[in-house]
Amino acid sequence: MRKRIRAGDHDAFGELFDAYARSVYNHAYRLTGEWAVAEDVVSLTFLDAWRLRGKLDDDGGSLRPWLLGIATNVTRNTRRAARRHAAAVARLPRGEPLDDFADEIAGRLDDGDRLARVRTAFARLRRAEREVLALCVWGGLDYTAAAEALRVPVGTVRSRLSRARTKLAKYVETPEPPRTRGQMRGDRGTAVRPLREGNR
Repeated sequence: MRKRIRAGDHDAFGELFDAYARSVYNHAYRLTGEWAVAEDVVSLTFLDAWRLRGKLDDDGGSLRPWLLGIATNVTRNTRRAARRHAAAVARLPRGEPLDDFADEIAGRLDDGDRLARVRTAFARLRRAEREVLALCVWGGLDYTAAAEALRVPVGTVRSRLSRARTKLAKYVETPEPPRTRGQMRGDRGTAVRPLREGNR
């Protein structure tokens, strides 16, 4: 078995998994006390075992100690990474409460036309302003989380959100004037050209 695994025999490695996966799982669960983490440890253990198969001695007995040693190291690394992540999250500043002006606007909507104006106003915002508005107001993210999502400084999130609020309120109150049917685009010269051409 050892020689076959060292040689990269996939069937032999499958037999190894079938024989010891449960043992590795139980060991990982005892170390972590969490089923989901133990499952992750099993996957990572056999991934590392495959990667380290070339260092396996040809002579020896059961491969269970070798696998459990790998599982122990994987568990240690997993828990260390979890602690670093928890510490990083704990260092993040607490999110500041955001005034949800969307509820205020929605409360003033008295008909479908008003709602359509809000949608039109939202579409008139710049892409960056729409993104931060969606994340902070409707997505419920604080400034820090939104900055991480957008990969921009927190100050940029604040300024974009402020501009988006101001513009949205303005656009809702003063909607873009609709174009009348037959209205032509362009300057004065392009507008009269068809008339001149029609008189020829």
